[in-house]
Amino acid sequence: MTGTVRLRGDRQPRPVRLVLAAHADEVLLPHRTTTARLTGRIHIAGRHIAGHPMAGGADGLEVTGTLEISPLARRRIHYRLEFALADDGGHSGDRCTLEGWKSVTPRRPLASMTLLPFTLTTGGEPVGHGTVRFSLATALVPFLASFRFPRREDSRPRRESPRQRPEDQRQHWAPRWKGQPGRTEVWYTTVTDPATGTGLWLHHELTAPTDGSRPVAHGWAALFPADGPVEHARFGPAPWDAHTEGFAAAGVEALAGRLRGRAGPMDWDLTETPEGAPLYTFPSWSWRHPLLPAAQILPAATARYTGTVRHGDSALTLRDASGASARIYGHGNARRWAWLHADLGGGNALEIVAAVSMRPGLDRLPPLVFLRLRKDGRTWPRGGLRTAVGWAGIGRFTARIGLPTWTVTGRAGLRRIRVDVSQPESRTLALEYTDPDGSHAVCRNSETADARILLERWWGRWRTEAEWTLDATAHAEVGSR
Repeated sequence: MTGTVRLRGDRQPRPVRLVLAAHADEVLLPHRTTTARLTGRIHIAGRHIAGHPMAGGADGLEVTGTLEISPLARRRIHYRLEFALADDGGHSGDRCTLEGWKSVTPRRPLASMTLLPFTLTTGGEPVGHGTVRFSLATALVPFLASFRFPRREDSRPRRESPRQRPEDQRQHWAPRWKGQPGRTEVWYTTVTDPATGTGLWLHHELTAPTDGSRPVAHGWAALFPADGPVEHARFGPAPWDAHTEGFAAAGVEALAGRLRGRAGPMDWDLTETPEGAPLYTFPSWSWRHPLLPAAQILPAATARYTGTVRHGDSALTLRDASGASARIYGHGNARRWAWLHADLGGGNALEIVAAVSMRPGLDRLPPLVFLRLRKDGRTWPRGGLRTAVGWAGIGRFTARIGLPTWTVTGRAGLRRIRVDVSQPESRTLALEYTDPDGSHAVCRNSETADARILLERWWGRWRTEAEWTLDATAHAEVGSR
């Protein structure tokens, strides 16, 4: 909401903007009174409020408060917000209260609901008066799209759990394949060594042919040195061991918390410590109920790896190296695809899968983009299909897939994002996949790719919310047939 406020001693009103999120413990119904908790930020133009410097600068000040919504029962909307001002040293000082109410009248329903007057007080003394307006033209659609039903078990907004329980981690690593023909299941891990800049890729795959013949297990390990050629070695094909807790075949294991094995001249023994909750790149229901051509989940969206990778006479020792582990289950590879995993630091991560399906009809569509950004413990966009299908096809995210560069752009709610990925040929490894039906696809993978990520938010105009640049630390892939 935007408007103006006239502070004590001002000759002219100054612009003010409120960005709020409301969380209620019950469904909002117009015939009764609903109380909600408010969180957000207030932006007031100028440097001082009643002699106090603005503490938030361009980011504004953090506010908390309550909202009473009673359009019919009491015919009013009452709101009360509090935020801390700063003293001359920039430290938290006096608290300021913003309070107001609006009487709802059927004679002027739009104005009475969208025009909100308020009073600012500090220490019980009024320091300003103002009005903010809810814009139906620019804010109504994002406002309606933000509605969520409260959870029965806990209606409070929750951040994602920073840690996984061991039993939850094992559950996400357990095989999904139940003996059906024509399926592919993948466990893969990508790591960046902070000491040497070397990238590591461990790929474990189960393929169940469409003709009903016995499934086979195979995979590979690849090293991407910062200053040398890419090295890789394959293992398998071998009989599937049907391990209940993950991948196990040909002496290679990919289990929750442990990765070890040998492929040609390479062998590895690593421990994995997840740092965050699982991340569903596709809708979570698509992992539990495989109705889509394929689905992906990251049991460890951000993790730390410790151990040793030996290749020939050399050894790479990892100590708390950053990386991630992911799972794929489906009917085979797409017709064309692009993938990115970007560790953004501080537990933040970006995962992108953009693909053209092999299924008739879907193969004529442009790439469907599945994008999930974990930032400050929350995942955006909120809907798992939002980036792929938009709203009835409107507002889909778009991908331009190619090499050596590819791009993904899109907007959801009040945020938009642009991701530019570069995979230099000298840092890219081409490998062939075989689908359950015997057809072939080629992926071109780089564990030392470059990426630039720009996240913007609408504040009356587009402003940068966050920007990340990854030099040779992004994990990316482009595949085709």
